[in-house]
Amino acid sequence: MSDGDPAVASAEAESATDDAATADDETTDGGRTDEGTTDDVSGREATGTVSAGSKHTIDGDAILRLRDLDAGYGDLQILSDIDLDVADGEYVTIVGPNGAGKSTVMKTVFGLTTHMDGTVEFEGEEIQGLAPEEIIHEGIGFVPQTDNVFPGLSVRENLEMGAYILDSVPEDRIETIYDRFPILRERESQKAGTLSGGQRQMVAMGRALMLDPDLLLLDEPSAGLAPDLVSDMFDRIDRINEAGTAILMVEQNAKEALRRCDRGYVLVNGENRYTDRGEVLLGDEDVRQDFLGG
Repeated sequence: MSDGDPAVASAEAESATDDAATADDETTDGGRTDEGTTDDVSGREATGTVSAGSKHTIDGDAILRLRDLDAGYGDLQILSDIDLDVADGEYVTIVGPNGAGKSTVMKTVFGLTTHMDGTVEFEGEEIQGLAPEEIIHEGIGFVPQTDNVFPGLSVRENLEMGAYILDSVPEDRIETIYDRFPILRERESQKAGTLSGGQRQMVAMGRALMLDPDLLLLDEPSAGLAPDLVSDMFDRIDRINEAGTAILMVEQNAKEALRRCDRGYVLVNGENRYTDRGEVLLGDEDVRQDFLGG
């Protein structure tokens, strides 16, 4: 386990603790049906209904490209032939049933799973096989779902740890984080473990933003938050994206995530099922009934 960046340490700890459970969960039946046949990524009007596409790549440049990706835990394969793109500055959400492999995609991009085949390309360079510490240097930040702060450190100390690869802490970045999350300025001397769930999530995101990443990976950012805080958290993620940071997010609140994102991917049993604009996925009857609760 890394003794540097807490994002790496907590993600590795989560991965090591949960691998067996994740593997069992992500190989359960996620409601597999026959693959869609349409190639229209933008959706189409057919007999008065919106149909989601199944073209999983984009035309033009992408900051992140996954191609024919197979990955898992040890010898157990979870992902099969995954294709996924995130354009520079784009906001992309991954949704799907429990056990679909959503979090495994995030962990694979960040170097926390067993790479089996295919490629993970970031800004034109293949990064599969790199350690998380190296991936941070490439310009990717990751906020795990759980254990994503050091509870015994203060808010400011958590943020400073986000810049551990630098020779000195960039005060301008800390000020930028405080401007983005004003409550953290008020609580900068408070131990992170004593904060509310929403405030801890702000600390985790702030730390991941300390190096001004080009791509931010968010794994279930609304998990555990009180219902009245969920919308505020999504608003903050919107503003991070609007400031120029590309977002790849896994989110349990699928409807709200799809309302806000540029594009969404639906995974089932570790495979691509649908890919389209968020509003198109929301408008597809099969997607709504099978994956969004109707």
